[in-house]
Amino acid sequence: MRILIVEDEPKTAAYVRKGLMEHGYVVDVASNGLDGLHLATTSEYDLILLDVMLPGIDGWSVLQAVRRQRQTPVLFLSARDQVDDRVKGLKLGADDYLVKPFAFSELLARVQSVLRRGQVPRDQTLRVADLEIDPLRRRVTRSGERIELTAKEYALLEYFARHAGEMCSRTLIAESVWDMNFDGDTNVVDVAVRRLRAKIDDPYATKLIHTMRGVGYVFDARDG
Repeated sequence: MRILIVEDEPKTAAYVRKGLMEHGYVVDVASNGLDGLHLATTSEYDLILLDVMLPGIDGWSVLQAVRRQRQTPVLFLSARDQVDDRVKGLKLGADDYLVKPFAFSELLARVQSVLRRGQVPRDQTLRVADLEIDPLRRRVTRSGERIELTAKEYALLEYFARHAGEMCSRTLIAESVWDMNFDGDTNVVDVAVRRLRAKIDDPYATKLIHTMRGVGYVFDARDG
């Protein structure tokens, strides 16, 4: 699942992003209201974590603009702890409001709660050939057989599935699945892909992960 963090405090953004990615979420970060609004309305996210006091335009305005176009769940993260602020956020269309400072365990619980509530009555299963991914239950099957993955393996697979047919560079994979900038001297992405292949590709005739030498990977059911 993809989460957008709109937060101008670098330490807070990094802390939240790291924690969420460790739990298998794909996370993007915007450091001001304008960039956050742009990402929120041009990309698909399952949840937006939104600060109130932001450079450019504030979180209230971001939420109002988003709600004119989308119903993406929004959880406010703010140091503004007055009841009026919380009420305002909820009345504007936020799904929850968490006051800073907060424990990551509480944030994670609220994220999971909002995501459960935010599920709309449609089939959200991701399918590529005979591979199926249930993002809500984090369940993976291929040809009807259950496949057990680690948190990172699952995050990598979901990233591939949501970008099926696209060129996925090692740089983008590292930034999206790991909280890191890709270093050409490290093989962390290739090692992770190799482990994922052993579980979802090697036992099956049709291969889904295809290496594009020197660039990255393409995830689809092409031959070869």
